[in-house]
Amino acid sequence: MSSPALSPRSLGAGFETLREVERRVLWLSTAIIHHANRVRPNPSGLKVGGHQASSASMVSIMTALWFRQLRPEDRVSVKPHASPVLHSINYLLGELDSSYLTRLREFGGLQSYPSRSKDPDPVDYSTGSVGIGATAPIWGAVSRRYVDAHGGSAGTGRQYSLIGDAELDEGAVWEAVLDPAVAGLGELVWIVDLNRQSLDRVVPDIAAGKLQGMFTAAGWQVITLKYGQLLEELFTRPGGIELRQRIDEMTNPEYQRLLRRDGAEIRQWLPGSGPGAEPIARLIAGLDDDTLVEAVANLGGHDLGALDAAFESIDDTRPTVVFAYTVKGFGLATQGHPQNHSALLTGGQLNELAARLDADPDDPWRTFPDGSAAGALCAETAKRLRRPETPAQSPPSLPVDIGRTPSGTATTQAALGRALLDLTREAPEAAKRVVTVSPDVSSTTNLGGWVNKVGVWSSSERPDWFADDAETILHWREKPAGQHIELGIAEVNLVSLLGELGATWSRWGEPLLPIGVLYDPFVERALEPWSYGIYAGGQSILVGTPSGVSLAPEGGAHQSITTPSIGLEQPGCTTYEPAFALDTEWILLACLARLGKPGGSSAYLRLSTRPVEQALAAVPEDPAARERRRRQAVAGAYALRRREGARVTIAAMGAVVPQALAAADRLAAMGTIADVLCVTSPDLLYRAVRARQGHEPADSWILDQVFPAARANPLVTVLDGHPHTLSFLATINRVPTTALGVTRFGQSGSLEDVYRHHGLDADSVVRAALDLLG
Repeated sequence: MSSPALSPRSLGAGFETLREVERRVLWLSTAIIHHANRVRPNPSGLKVGGHQASSASMVSIMTALWFRQLRPEDRVSVKPHASPVLHSINYLLGELDSSYLTRLREFGGLQSYPSRSKDPDPVDYSTGSVGIGATAPIWGAVSRRYVDAHGGSAGTGRQYSLIGDAELDEGAVWEAVLDPAVAGLGELVWIVDLNRQSLDRVVPDIAAGKLQGMFTAAGWQVITLKYGQLLEELFTRPGGIELRQRIDEMTNPEYQRLLRRDGAEIRQWLPGSGPGAEPIARLIAGLDDDTLVEAVANLGGHDLGALDAAFESIDDTRPTVVFAYTVKGFGLATQGHPQNHSALLTGGQLNELAARLDADPDDPWRTFPDGSAAGALCAETAKRLRRPETPAQSPPSLPVDIGRTPSGTATTQAALGRALLDLTREAPEAAKRVVTVSPDVSSTTNLGGWVNKVGVWSSSERPDWFADDAETILHWREKPAGQHIELGIAEVNLVSLLGELGATWSRWGEPLLPIGVLYDPFVERALEPWSYGIYAGGQSILVGTPSGVSLAPEGGAHQSITTPSIGLEQPGCTTYEPAFALDTEWILLACLARLGKPGGSSAYLRLSTRPVEQALAAVPEDPAARERRRRQAVAGAYALRRREGARVTIAAMGAVVPQALAAADRLAAMGTIADVLCVTSPDLLYRAVRARQGHEPADSWILDQVFPAARANPLVTVLDGHPHTLSFLATINRVPTTALGVTRFGQSGSLEDVYRHHGLDADSVVRAALDLLG
């Protein structure tokens, strides 16, 4: 069947030019995907892909938004499968060179989904991760408000999310919508492309009414844009009430099937068999076939005038969601087909589309002629949306060593809070840029002192009703100048906000130093949005604490096994697991210094609540030797104990370093000398190994200093995590090795019992060393 033309009936006065632009956007977005799949050579034969139907359903919405509504201070998150529409608009606005239109999903070309860091044209939010990109503008709005409250110049502007209806199945969406802070963000506007199709099928029951009720209950303004002006006019005629009721009560698959029928078939099927059948039949008898086919597909999400009116009615005092009913593949030969998600037009169908849209398949990237009304509209829009250059500020300088040497017994978790407080005294300008985020675990992760010092951020000051209570230790002073943000217990929200706080340096030229703290077992729960934030250019520090089976009495429900490996494998991030308080301080300062600038990077710190005697760190008193130790700790490892005649090396990380030292003492008593190495970053050590092999650019000097070939002995590795994390260390000097760690779910018990159960105790280290020595 031929596909229907875009409806001229839906255009009010002054919209004719806008519709011409809409037609060109539909053509360009379709042709970009067509060229990538059917024109560009593909020697490998691997599917290129692209989503013509998913793009087509967004064309009207995005045309109305960009060419009528957007301001330069606004930001838009575009649903992943509509990236060709975004690139088409940017091309018409002069923001994308035509050479890229032939390079969708090509190496160095346009990315498969919108990417802030990789696409050559303006992209406000990376949205390749379904659901996560949709919620990013929420956290962008919070970040903008935070920057402004602290004297920055992020300005104002709406934060739009253009999302597919299937994305509303994602839990991340509802975790974000339900956070108490979101109801006050009036700059949020979500536009739902309600095309009622998923990847595989027509969704039987999209439950739009339930979704609308959920947003309403969360305090959002809900605007429903269901029908276009042609259908709305038909509803006013005799039989119109019955026609509306009939369409409203159709299941999604039944309605979608109508979109695939011609006029004669629609006359047969549309009236149905209910009491309204006769009035409906009389009403549609007066319509010609073309008008009838057009009317069936006349939904609000494709009506430029209705869209414009809906956008004008947005209430900026609360978040808004617009449910825009659309047809997947609207305007294409594949429209409404249940398997059109990845379908491509044939060459003949593309030529037919070109004829209807006044395009030329032989000159597909043709722009509007000089002097034309459409060309003028594009030029005016480009001028209106042009953003001023944002001068980038450099982050304040940070000390590398505050100068204290911790004594007594301490935990690395407590060292984090102490270091933050020290920073307010030693580097106050840098400390002002620090913002901490946690999901209702501030006190249990030792941030209490920091929170008392800097206060809790809120868009307006709120009274602290427990300020005069002598028994209150953690003071919850909420004010715009606060530097701690507390969210509900939803790790996805935490790391999503962390990513946006970490992007303020590139978005508004205002560098922040964000630190997020959560229980380490839940890093895995937050992994996808954390990775997304790094990919999108966010630079931050994620702290997982407490970690491992060292929690002991809390047992297997709160253990973390694979998180050290996760940190090692995450691109754009450096992972650390210090053993001592001073290592924690040095590492934190080094990680903060990498934030908020081009070429910067994120970090993951895995900390522990196990008290460790700080004298075991044996920090050198000589300033030069201390600085050497600091540089090595930041680079990934240092020699904690070296003895002449050593026959075995024990490399330990984190909370189990005391077990390694105790094992070395016992081995020495048996006449076997052992070196003990303290690993702080398996990540950096692995990069050094790869650099030595010529696989990637990185420093490898740390291997020569800590793992010299002259001291190559059989190696025991041990950590409170999966043993494979450190097993690669044996490849440095190709020595016999055994790797100790945690491979089973934990259970409650004393630290001694739990370490013995998992083979992390000194006995296990001694046995492993003796076995290696035969």
